[in-house]
Amino acid sequence: MRRPVVLGAALLLLLGTGMAVTRFRVSANFECRATADRTLSRTRCHRPARPGPPLPPPALSLTRARLCLPAQPCQPCVRVRLALPAAELGGVRGLQLNFLELGSNRASWLQVWRRHQAPGSKPWQVQFDCFPAESGQQVLVSLHTIPDRGLAISRSHLVAAELPGPAFTHTWVPELHTIKVWVPEGPAVMVRLCHQLALECEELPQPFHQQVLVPGGHHVSLRYEFLVPCLCIEASYPHHDSPRSKRCPFRDQPAAYGPELWSSVRFHDYSTSSKDQMAMVLSTSCPLHPQATLCWREMAAEVSTCHDIPNSTASEEEQAYTLDEVDVHPQLCFRFSYGNSSHVECPHRTETAWNVSVSVRGLQLHLRLTSSVPAAFSAALCQHQGGQCQPEAPFYTVTGAEGSAPGELALLLPVQVLGSCVLVWRSDVRFARKQLLCPDVSRRHFGLLGLALAVGLLMIVLLLNCRSTWRPADGALGGRPVLLLYSPDSEEHLGLVCTLAEQLRAGLGCDVHLDLWEAGSVGQVGALPWLYAQRGHVGRQRGTVLLLWSQGSAQLFHQWQVGVVSRIPGDAHDVFGAAMACLHGEMGAVGHGSGWVLAYFSRFCSSRDVPRLLRPLPTYRLPRQLPGLLGALRGSPPALRCCRRGRVGGLLHQLLEAGAKEGRPPPQPPEVATGT
Repeated sequence: MRRPVVLGAALLLLLGTGMAVTRFRVSANFECRATADRTLSRTRCHRPARPGPPLPPPALSLTRARLCLPAQPCQPCVRVRLALPAAELGGVRGLQLNFLELGSNRASWLQVWRRHQAPGSKPWQVQFDCFPAESGQQVLVSLHTIPDRGLAISRSHLVAAELPGPAFTHTWVPELHTIKVWVPEGPAVMVRLCHQLALECEELPQPFHQQVLVPGGHHVSLRYEFLVPCLCIEASYPHHDSPRSKRCPFRDQPAAYGPELWSSVRFHDYSTSSKDQMAMVLSTSCPLHPQATLCWREMAAEVSTCHDIPNSTASEEEQAYTLDEVDVHPQLCFRFSYGNSSHVECPHRTETAWNVSVSVRGLQLHLRLTSSVPAAFSAALCQHQGGQCQPEAPFYTVTGAEGSAPGELALLLPVQVLGSCVLVWRSDVRFARKQLLCPDVSRRHFGLLGLALAVGLLMIVLLLNCRSTWRPADGALGGRPVLLLYSPDSEEHLGLVCTLAEQLRAGLGCDVHLDLWEAGSVGQVGALPWLYAQRGHVGRQRGTVLLLWSQGSAQLFHQWQVGVVSRIPGDAHDVFGAAMACLHGEMGAVGHGSGWVLAYFSRFCSSRDVPRLLRPLPTYRLPRQLPGLLGALRGSPPALRCCRRGRVGGLLHQLLEAGAKEGRPPPQPPEVATGT
């Protein structure tokens, strides 16, 4: 008996599929807009950055393509390419294509309009993707100009019938997480499991991906990791451009919408308290678009009930879910619902933006609120009823002064609330979890409460004294911002950049500005406005721009110089090029780049990679000259106190350790928010 053969990568290259059309669109060599009937609705017009080879005008060319619209089965279609001569375009504002499928008498039309008239017009080159047609049908396409100048071209195209793919049968074995595939007597068949996406059936991740050649009359067992609705079986013959057969038997299977579906999803949490925003991005094996709403848990345990919050549906774009005006808390979660199942995912960070404690002062309750973000808070008496504590009027509110730094706030509640519980929540956002406090204020505990207050006051004094002891000297790094710029050469270099930024921020108290940590701001305002705003802020605060150099930086610098000489407009998303333009302007204005410092990791480049134009900048080789760099960032020679030297030595050790670990993923920034 012959055994199934697992093919290598070489044979997989022979089984590629052609590019499919995912939406109706017009490509033209001029600015255009498109209108069409209902059959070709929502056709978009664009000017391609890299157009294909032009047709000699006049011409009308028809070819077969494949149309795969979202949530619809793929079908054949007719692609249209045309060219109109410049001599025939005088006064022409647009053109019209008329389609007719002869067998079904189904007709449609499309108009392409030129937005702006240009003198000395060149020949029009237009491509339309594409008119859907049935296999085996004849399609007639005719063209005329708007207004009609007498130019008319007609062509017909026979949409060849598609050959059927190989036959097979299958059996699902859920207890073994396998699918058995039988091939009937006849030629050998290539079979695999895949995840059906919008355009293609993507292979399963390792070690579950298998492409197996099964001889006729034999079977094979294919393992899968998770049972999901888009899990499909695909079969083809082992020759190039073979017709394929595909079955997706689990789309209507309730078991495919159970716990395994959510186990296959990776949730990336970008929620941030500083922006009062819940944000999560899903990585899925299936093209899922679940609905996300807020819910809150009474306890942190995953088994605790999550109570739904009305009118809290998050907005979704390409599996990125965001909801603004949210008091981000580990127990305020997203409930994702899809099909007949749901899943609760809470913020991955356990820290909270604010905390509250309660104590008794005479005949008052004293609420002490500590917040790391500017906020307003409300509190109210509540009585336990039916397992819940509903707030009762009146409500008491305290707000931090406008423009003041985040810190401590105090709220006093009168004596009539004693003996009850108190609910505290943020009142400056739409969605907030209420924190329940139930102090024991019975008469026999007043003495203990007074003693506790005295001890607490003593502890505060001790903490304040300890804090003053550890406060850094004047001119320490914490008072001066640092804007960190780099070129993303490799994952290893990016890891060292992030490590240096994190240690400057956490280990030495620097106010570090890094685009990776401010992805939300960069996405909202744009890369270049963000850079110019950060440069202005650092300049006003007498901070430093730290330029981390590498061999990739040298290459990008050369490209930037070529663009300046050639007067090529810069890319609006090129932060590095904009930084070089900014530095070049400052060096030309004052003779040197005041406030700029250059450093490089010796394992990625040498001093020879630093361009001659930038060599007047203070330059440091890392990690050997790290103490000198820290002195430059500090604005003074690197003569630090004993405790500070210990921290610098720790930073040096961590950078050396990070540099020795190749392939390690870069550390996560402390605060990341998504924009899109």
